Amino acid sequence: MKRIFCPKCDNQLTFNPAKYPEGKVLAFVCPQCGSQFKIKLGRKLVKTESGEIEEVKEPDFSCGHITIIENQFAFKQELPLVEGDNMIGRRNKDTQGVDVPIITSDPSMGRKHCVINVKPDPAGGYIYTIRDFPSLTGTFLGNDLIGKRERVRIEDGTVVTIGATTFILHAAAPEGDKE
Repeated sequence: MKRIFCPKCDNQLTFNPAKYPEGKVLAFVCPQCGSQFKIKLGRKLVKTESGEIEEVKEPDFSCGHITIIENQFAFKQELPLVEGDNMIGRRNKDTQGVDVPIITSDPSMGRKHCVINVKPDPAGGYIYTIRDFPSLTGTFLGNDLIGKRERVRIEDGTVVTIGATTFILHAAAPEGDKE
């Protein structure tokens, strides 16, 4: 199933793209706001802030990524990280400044919940650190709450819980291991 969002109210809709040929134009009516919109199957296109249409590139996992564990609030998602600070939070149409938006209905996750910093390691890999933004419900590593001003180094496979949502860090392979 493919997920799309209403351009007016940001309501999530799903459909099965396997039922339609590539290049087919599908029309939708949002059940929440009644807005009508169309999408074309095949290439992923997006309208930029300047109003131009450009093709969406595949996600770049070269700096590592996080995997959201599916639960009653969210489906499984794999979201890329970039060098520098990666603000992680709940996706919302009006939220600005979130680099890694998690599509969820989890009310206990903040729109800006925590930050993962990614910086190059002299050995060719990356060093990952996490801190709470601060959020109302806190950020947990395993069962341990991260302090309000604490930065903690995390490694590949680290399990992090924000609100009722859990994700796993997947570190990028060091330069020598890439093929």
